Amino acid sequence: MDVLYADHHAWLRAWLQRRLGNAADAADLAHEAFLRLILKPAPRGFGSPGEARAYLRAMAQGMCINLWRRREIEQAWLDTLAAQPQAHAPSAERQAIVLEALQEIAALLLDLSPKAAQAFLMSAVCGMSATEVGAELGVSSRMVRKYVAQAMLRCMQGHAAQTAAALRQAAAP
Repeated sequence: MDVLYADHHAWLRAWLQRRLGNAADAADLAHEAFLRLILKPAPRGFGSPGEARAYLRAMAQGMCINLWRRREIEQAWLDTLAAQPQAHAPSAERQAIVLEALQEIAALLLDLSPKAAQAFLMSAVCGMSATEVGAELGVSSRMVRKYVAQAMLRCMQGHAAQTAAALRQAAAP
C-alpha cells in the first residue's frame, strides 16, 4: 500500500484537481480513495502502474459523481430554505436531518433509471402532477406513475434494509 500511495497519490490528486477545479476537494477525495483501499483492498493486485491508475481513476470518477450529486442536493435544499419565510425555517438540527435523509434517498435512487429518479423527485419534491412530469420528461402520465411506484418501492426496500440492520445490531451481544 505504501508503494501504491507513493507512486500514485500526487498523480491522483492532480487528476482530481483538473476534474474538480478545486485543490481542497481534490486533496480530500484523493485521501478518501486511498483510505478506501486500506479499508477494502482492490479486488486483485495490479500488474502495472497503468492498471493501478485505471483502477484509481475509475474509483475517483465515482467519488466525483457522488460529490456532485451531494452538492446538488445540498444546493436544492438551501434554495428551498431560502424561499421560505424566516419564521418557518427549520432549526439547524432539523436542516441537517432533512439533508441527510435527502442524501440517503438520492443514494437509493441511483439503482433506478435516470427518468424514474427524476419523475419521483419532480413528483414528490416539487409537487408536480403526473401530467406535468410526463410533459417535462416526454412520457405518458401512466409511465410517470410507474416510475414513481418504482422509486417508492426502492425507498421502502432501503428503509427495510436499514431497519433490519439496526435490529441485527441491537440483538448482537
